[in-house]
Amino acid sequence: MTGTVRLPLFLSAIVLLLSLTVANADSAQEIEINSDATLKRFPLQVNGGERFLQKAAGVLIFPSVIKAGFGIGGEYGEGVLRVNGESIAYYSSASASIGFQLGAQSKSIIIVFLDEASLASFRASKGWKVGVDGSVALIEWGVGRDINSVTFNTPVVGFIFNNKGLMYNLTLEGSKFTQIKR
Repeated sequence: MTGTVRLPLFLSAIVLLLSLTVANADSAQEIEINSDATLKRFPLQVNGGERFLQKAAGVLIFPSVIKAGFGIGGEYGEGVLRVNGESIAYYSSASASIGFQLGAQSKSIIIVFLDEASLASFRASKGWKVGVDGSVALIEWGVGRDINSVTFNTPVVGFIFNNKGLMYNLTLEGSKFTQIKR
């Protein structure tokens, strides 16, 4: 496929994805309810997860990030940033990709800011892109180990999971988190 064909296809996919997300934008109340449910599922996936989140400087929760594609794909979700259990701001997560892909899937994402400096950097950005503005170490967690017994070498860690459990071999590279009004 030539570049002149790829660009219009890519732009069409992005326009379609954005139009679907605008039509399905969640209210603040829906984001809060779904985020609460996601946080209740988290300790079932990660031993010690509830205590781990309580120690965090901030937690960014995306209850449902939908990924869809047909050759060209994208993903989008809306979530909330919580500090000390209080909702501070709402964010969108968006990314696009090119390559073999077909279908759709939903996943939940929890990003944990382990220190105040990483949280402040995130909050000061106009759009925080993973791999450019900061990195997120995705955690692949074994059953039985308590996450509180681990020392992390990075100030931001992330967890991706669905109803079946933690998801492995995924990346957030290229995902952009942007503050939204709700």
